Amino acid sequence: MTVDTVDIEVAEARAKDVRRLDRVVIRFAGDSGDGMQLTGDRFTSETASFGNDLSTLPNFPAEIRAPAGTLPGVSSFQLHFADHDILTPGDAPDVLVAMNPAALKANIGDLPRGAEIIVNTDEFTKRALQKVGYDRSPLEDGSLDGFRLHPVPLTTLTVEALKAFTLTRKEAERSKNMFALGLLSWMYHRPTEGTERFLKAKFAKKPEIAEANLAAFRAGWNFGETTEDFAVSYEVAPAATAFPPGVYRNISGNLALSYGLIAASRQADLPLFLGSYPITPASDILHELSRHKNFGVRTFQAEDEIAGIGAALG
Repeated sequence: MTVDTVDIEVAEARAKDVRRLDRVVIRFAGDSGDGMQLTGDRFTSETASFGNDLSTLPNFPAEIRAPAGTLPGVSSFQLHFADHDILTPGDAPDVLVAMNPAALKANIGDLPRGAEIIVNTDEFTKRALQKVGYDRSPLEDGSLDGFRLHPVPLTTLTVEALKAFTLTRKEAERSKNMFALGLLSWMYHRPTEGTERFLKAKFAKKPEIAEANLAAFRAGWNFGETTEDFAVSYEVAPAATAFPPGVYRNISGNLALSYGLIAASRQADLPLFLGSYPITPASDILHELSRHKNFGVRTFQAEDEIAGIGAALG
């Protein structure tokens, strides 16, 4: 037996199993500052470009931000994608990505037995656990035995991946959502080119931040590829039968509402005016309508909600 033959056999032994699925429901959950909406949005965009049918359900916390690590402050983004036509964002997630104990506790009740849970173990400190009413860590007390648990020190791995950058630890930690995105992208064979272009464009004026996020994203992908904890990855084929090749629009509720308002204005032959105060998640409507002055749309950014209503009535 030659050395080359041994290398090939070792590589084949290490090759990970790839399983085919017809549909998956993933929920990203974390604190309102953990970037779960951005993470979900990027995973959604790559899934759409891959050709799956999909439906999403962003879940925003209270706009008056709750204290970090508490149940009211949890933000989540759910995505249902499939190789066939689907109509809902799903009910029971097959996968939960929980960035802290609050995210786990707020969402664990929605998971079916056998679901996969990826948790950021760095956040499961005694103080964080007590903040949401855990007497003991659910990662150690057996309460999650009915699930496929993947404990991952996302924060530590992200900071380690970015140690070559001149960033503070706090700045580096902000990229942990990109590490999680890279891991999930590997796990479900999502394209990566669109996310890399997005990060370069989003942080074009801050090239080091762009490179740091790219590095975290790639580190997450490589972690999935090399760690023994993730022995299986999954493929969900494009929905080619339901949706033949062509040009499709990935549309959100806010975007659909904006286009509907413009269409109604044109059909009624009346000018469209929006008096609004920027507030998540409605800000996208103001942003979108402000781009369509060519249709006679006028937008006014008021100092608060009452002023916006007053301007519209006036």
